[in-house]
Amino acid sequence: MIKYDKLFERLKAYGYNTNRIRKEHIIGESTLTAIRQGKGGLSHKNIDRLCELLECQPNDIMEYVKEDKAN
Repeated sequence: MIKYDKLFERLKAYGYNTNRIRKEHIIGESTLTAIRQGKGGLSHKNIDRLCELLECQPNDIMEYVKEDKAN
């Protein structure tokens, strides 16, 4: 599973809150909701835009976390 906790931490550090993200059309509202809930992902286009905006590499905004298959 890809987690985006690092993305939200970095956005906050750069002064972006949910309202600003939506207002500036950085990530679509449905995409933002999906990644917050762990039910969606980012397109290559969004990853590219975010990395440029936040001056980072993809691994700075997302990480792979192995799912526990026991549940």
